[in-house]
Amino acid sequence: MMKCVICKHGETHPGQVTVVLQRGDVTVILKDVPADVCDNCGEYYLTEDVTRTVLARAEEAVRRGAEVEILRFTA
Repeated sequence: MMKCVICKHGETHPGQVTVVLQRGDVTVILKDVPADVCDNCGEYYLTEDVTRTVLARAEEAVRRGAEVEILRFTA
């Protein structure tokens, strides 16, 4: 648990979020991504490992030429 750096009032708690990434005309949506989520403003924080996985999955979609891709996060 940590104090939210965005709103400065909430505390973060483990949860799951939907991450939306865009590059040019490509949109990648990853659901059920594990994150620490602020109980006040909803801002979320990803660990380094989760961020690496999210970016790798998005990069795969870009390489495949996807325009919109919706994925469920799996570690």
